[in-house]
Amino acid sequence: MNFVEELRWRGMIHDMMPGTEEQLQKEMTSAYVGIDPTADSLHIGHLVGVMMLKHLQRAGHRPIALIGGATGMIGDPSLKSAERNLLDEATLRHNQESIKNQLAKFLDFDSDAPNAAKLVNNYDWMKDYSFLNFIRDIGKHLTVNYMMSKDSVKKRLSSESNVGMSFTEFSYQLLQGYDFLYLYQHEGCRLQMGGSDQWGNITTGTELIRRKQGGEAFALTCPLITKADGGKFGKTESGNVWLDRRYTSPYKFYQFWLNVSDADAAKYIKIFTALSKEEIADLEAEQAAAPHLRPLQKRLAKEVTIMVHSEEDYNAAVEASNILFGNATSEALKKLDEDTLLAVFEGVPQFEVSMDEFATGIKAVDLFTEKAAVFPSKGEMRKLVQSGGVSVNKEKLAAADEVVTSASLLNNKYLLVQKGKKNYFLLIIK
Repeated sequence: MNFVEELRWRGMIHDMMPGTEEQLQKEMTSAYVGIDPTADSLHIGHLVGVMMLKHLQRAGHRPIALIGGATGMIGDPSLKSAERNLLDEATLRHNQESIKNQLAKFLDFDSDAPNAAKLVNNYDWMKDYSFLNFIRDIGKHLTVNYMMSKDSVKKRLSSESNVGMSFTEFSYQLLQGYDFLYLYQHEGCRLQMGGSDQWGNITTGTELIRRKQGGEAFALTCPLITKADGGKFGKTESGNVWLDRRYTSPYKFYQFWLNVSDADAAKYIKIFTALSKEEIADLEAEQAAAPHLRPLQKRLAKEVTIMVHSEEDYNAAVEASNILFGNATSEALKKLDEDTLLAVFEGVPQFEVSMDEFATGIKAVDLFTEKAAVFPSKGEMRKLVQSGGVSVNKEKLAAADEVVTSASLLNNKYLLVQKGKKNYFLLIIK
């Protein structure tokens, strides 16, 4: 597999240094992507870089994931308008371990293959490097004029907010450049990859390698992912879409991909899956023939959810989606964990009812009119029950006077009422 060709048809190349493709065709090449460890989970904004490493390994090359423990303590000025919070070492180590577990779903770290992936942390080679040695060994090789010419620096210095730029941030490109030099010296790493906003920092590394070692190194960047409507990719109303289920449930993760626009689905399926050109062409043809069936979105959501979580989580997410939009059974509803249940019914009217009401049981007609205003009157409820239009926990209510007890509750605290086909109400029992 030709790595550059693979990225090219997937729309994943923004800039590439001359000679990069020839280097990759010549021999197995080690390449790295830097990951900022400011949280103990990656979010989907990181996935482009991770997929680049995945394709690199599939093409027979050796991926290196660099956790920016040292640089994460400083903060990259690229596309940022302010400095970030600094992290302590214990937090960085915890974040590193969590991120490695996530990367292991995409990359082979453990086999004895010559191109097995490697995880490194730049804190390990920076923590004992004295400031005096660093500016003597590294700083002297790059002029201030060279560093000032970088877009990330120019944009910050000319911004209207007038916040300026601290020396700490100005030195960031030197530190990232030194990472590349260190990996070149110790891991034979010849290529650094990243988002297009990283071009300046990456080429500082290639320049440092050229001046200090007389060696040749390469740079490749991918476009920054955007949405067709101009909105920011990977952000929802509740913030980032995370890979860790503690922050974004598999159901919400699946829903994010399922709900992207047709234009975005056509672009994302190339970037975020390992499907072949032929498979994607077939899906695009299906989409053109029957766009209402949304085959691109469905396959995209399936591939990414299984890759990040598991097939079991994917199946559960599909089943959960059917509860709201299809003809799911009460069994499917009862299988939902609390987080997924609340995610599925986010936005439906909710009522709080005291657990005391269920001590001896309560008639459905009293519960759904007096205790929770699902129906405006008992007469209206009786009429709808008679025509088979009321369900409790996805089971038809046979009679309005049927007694509801705590045994009916989902997760011991919820009751789902369905009025007609599409009107849902969630009772929360406290």
